[in-house]
Amino acid sequence: MTDDPELAGQTVVVLGGSSGIGLETARRARAEGANVILTAREPERLYRVGLELGAKIAAFDVNDAERLTDFFGELRASIDHLLVSGGGPDYVPFADLDTAGIRRGVERIVLSMRIAVAAKDAVRPTGSLILIGGTAGRRPSAGPLVSAATVSMPALTRSLALELAPIRVNLIAPGFVDTPLSASLLGGELDARRAELRATLPIRRVVGPADVAALAVELMSNTAVTGATFDIDGGQQLVEL
Repeated sequence: MTDDPELAGQTVVVLGGSSGIGLETARRARAEGANVILTAREPERLYRVGLELGAKIAAFDVNDAERLTDFFGELRASIDHLLVSGGGPDYVPFADLDTAGIRRGVERIVLSMRIAVAAKDAVRPTGSLILIGGTAGRRPSAGPLVSAATVSMPALTRSLALELAPIRVNLIAPGFVDTPLSASLLGGELDARRAELRATLPIRRVVGPADVAALAVELMSNTAVTGATFDIDGGQQLVEL
């Protein structure tokens, strides 16, 4: 056993790294000795986070395919790990679906593949790609778009683990995580949701972004794991919530 940092001297890129899970993963990786590169859409917040962590930054929207490709092409050296964070699920009932909504709903799958294509030559063979999915869509009542994306992401992860080998590809599937995104989605209902989870989850507390970050960094350092999906929901799927 040693106390050496897990990621000493390695480079970690976090797409969507200015808040929530992405930011906490960047903090954890930095604490474990990694050099960190962060991207996000909002330049001002990203700049502040970059100063806090001593990280390099690049402000752009990952949905801009050309800019995404340019970002990886402009990296001066290979990277070791890539975490793809980002927006939450799009809960749209079937009756409200239109063509534009359907396209938005499947964008997470398309974006994950687009990122894999853009990044494959930038990640070292000993490195890893970590995708973020979710568990909410395993309930049919979540709606067809969320359900389709939830089922597709583990299958995509397994396929990419073979196609990109020896780069390791894994998926983290959180339940409710107490992030700024959750706060924006729930608004005034946030405190009630927290209370409900504390009372009913087997772990008797709410999952936070630091919990997910700890798992992400473990997957970066564990070179025996690929093609796997890791649920992190505090036991939310075990109880009716």
